[in-house]
Amino acid sequence: MESRHPAIASPTRTKAIMTAYGLNFKKSLGQNFLTNETLLQQMVAVAEISLADDVIEIGPGIGALTEQLAQKAHQVTALEVDQRLLPVLAETLADYSNIKVIEQDVLKADLPALIADSFDGQHQLKVVANLPYYITSPIIKFLLQQPIPLKTMVVMMQKEVAERLSAVPKTKAYGALSVLVQYQCQAELAITVPKSFFIPQPQVDSAIVKLVKREEVISPVNSWPLFVKVVQGCFAHRRKNLGNNLLSIVGKQKMNKEQAAEFLAEMKLSARMRAEELTVGQFVELTNQLQIKGVL
Repeated sequence: MESRHPAIASPTRTKAIMTAYGLNFKKSLGQNFLTNETLLQQMVAVAEISLADDVIEIGPGIGALTEQLAQKAHQVTALEVDQRLLPVLAETLADYSNIKVIEQDVLKADLPALIADSFDGQHQLKVVANLPYYITSPIIKFLLQQPIPLKTMVVMMQKEVAERLSAVPKTKAYGALSVLVQYQCQAELAITVPKSFFIPQPQVDSAIVKLVKREEVISPVNSWPLFVKVVQGCFAHRRKNLGNNLLSIVGKQKMNKEQAAEFLAEMKLSARMRAEELTVGQFVELTNQLQIKGVL
C-alpha cells in the first residue's frame, strides 16, 4: 500500500506537518522525529516485515515509521501517549487502511487484550519502534514479561543502551539489562544512527537493535522475579565482588561470608569474581541453586 504524498520522514514534509499543526517537541516525552526515509526502510527490512506480520509500534510521533511499516505489514497498531499527535496521525496516515492508532501508555496497557482486539491472531507478532531514550529499558523489560506471542522486536534507542543489550561477558557494557534481555532473546546491534538524522537533534547517537525471542531459553530459570532480583543485585555494585554482592542479596542472617564462598565454589565460581564475568547460564544456575538452598 503506497501513499499519494511524499514520505512523512522527508525533512520538508516533517517540517510542513510541524508548522501546520503548530507542534513543538515535548522533552518530557523524549520526542525526536526521524527525518531519513532510507533509514526507516532499513529498519523495516531488519525486522523482516511482510504481509505475514502484525506490528505494534510504540510512540509513532507524526507517523514516519508507521507509514513505512504499513507499506509492508498486514496490520499496524500504534500506541501514542501524546494527545496532540492523534489528529496529526489521523491526517498523515489517512491513505492507509491497515493502521490503528490508540491513545495509550504502553507501560499501562493490557497488551494481551489489546492484541486480541487489534489483530486476528493469524499472523506473526512483532514490535518495531523508535523508543524515547528516558524510558527504553522499562519498556523492553515490560514487553519481555508479557504473556504475548511476540516473535521479534526491532527498536531504536540511545547507542549506549543498545550496546548494553548486545554486550558479551567480561566487557564494560555487559550488565543486568544484557543478562535479562539475552535470557529471552538473541540480541544484535544492527545499525548505528547519527544524531543528525533527527529533529530536534539529540546529544547522542542512536542505534537499531534486533531482538529475536528464543524458541527455547538457554537454561530454564525456576522463578523470573528471583532471577531479576539476583541479576540486578549482582550488578548493583559493580566494583564489589560476587561474594559480597551475594550477601547483599540474601542477607547476612541467612548466609555469612564463608558460606557464600563455599556455595559459589560448589558452582565452580569464585567469590572474588565480578558479576560481568558470569554468563547468562551461570546467572540462571546461581538463581536456581539459591532458591533450592532456601535462602531466597
